[in-house]
Amino acid sequence: MSLAAHLEKLGRPLVEQQLTHPTVAGIAHGDLPEPVFRSWLEQDYLFLLDYVRVFSRLAWQAPAAHLGDLVDLAHATYHDELTLHRTLAAEFGADLDGAVKGAPCAAYTTFLLESAADYADGLAALYPCMWGYSTLGAILAANPPADPRYRRWVDTYADPGFAALTRRCAQMLDEAGGDPARAQRFFLEGMRHEYAFWDVPL
Repeated sequence: MSLAAHLEKLGRPLVEQQLTHPTVAGIAHGDLPEPVFRSWLEQDYLFLLDYVRVFSRLAWQAPAAHLGDLVDLAHATYHDELTLHRTLAAEFGADLDGAVKGAPCAAYTTFLLESAADYADGLAALYPCMWGYSTLGAILAANPPADPRYRRWVDTYADPGFAALTRRCAQMLDEAGGDPARAQRFFLEGMRHEYAFWDVPL
């Protein structure tokens, strides 16, 4: 079993735990109160700006074979995911420019940016976000919310293109040659941050 596959096996129960979180359940049902999603959008927007920086920091360390992969991931995050957030922000009245990081966002981005000082550690730390959202998207898309705004969010992460980016992350992780026990520690810490991030500051 590859390292990425091993981590996914460990992470699957933690993704299923996220499905029971009130924020995720509200998105799934399409009845999440608008102020909650508005605040979540603001926090995730700030998170994604730093996520681009994480990919960029890793790209600086990447072997030539994967430099393009990390540039593509940074590009997709900046141009595709952030564009979705700007569109949804307009519909929900989110203030992206005036948003301030809450504690979960600040803790998570600090963890990722510090982890990215090492190529293998950084890949293991960020994998919960890529793989977790791809997995959540696929699960939620099987019974999508009726509200088109929430459905658009689900469709973004259920998209085959996002799954392909996740597989590229898995390949990089497998080829990085990091210590498996260390990778597991960074991955599980990332999964803990993923769950905590759903606790939206209001």
